[in-house]
Amino acid sequence: MAQALLIIDYTNDFVDDKGSLTVGKPGQKLQNNIVELADQFQQSGNWVIFPTDAHHPNDPYHPETKLFPTHNVKGTWGHKFYGKVNDWYQKHHNDDKVYMYDKTRYSAFASTDLDMRLRERHIDTVHLVGVCTDICVLHTAIDAYNKCYNIVVHKGGVAGLTPAGNQWALNHFQHVLGAQVIK
Repeated sequence: MAQALLIIDYTNDFVDDKGSLTVGKPGQKLQNNIVELADQFQQSGNWVIFPTDAHHPNDPYHPETKLFPTHNVKGTWGHKFYGKVNDWYQKHHNDDKVYMYDKTRYSAFASTDLDMRLRERHIDTVHLVGVCTDICVLHTAIDAYNKCYNIVVHKGGVAGLTPAGNQWALNHFQHVLGAQVIK
């Protein structure tokens, strides 16, 4: 069976120091690891997928409007990928097995066609990297578990809003979802 690397929400708003909901330096340190993984997946003929948070400013119907500052507004600097990951995506986005799609909820599966696309391509294992470990990566992992995917979380490819939240999520992946948590 095939595998897919999901690079979740690695955008300026979540990673750059000037981002509106940033994890900051811990997230910035991930970019080399994420690019290395993307290269490995692409070169081995596997999929590299970019589920990316996309919002409208001050949307009164979206629950995150009450929880967080405006972030990842579609078409803005904040919605673009951060640093070397953006460079990698720009270089490879026309490859058949590399694609980005917008999501509007924490999970990369919620109200998207991700599950259908993975199953059509006979993908049974998802590798997760990106931010925030304790929000969008976590909710994606829970949905992947409930949909019976094998889950691999790359510890050197995720960062949370706080160190405690990050560690809690890593423990949850391994001990509650049965995910493989690797370097």
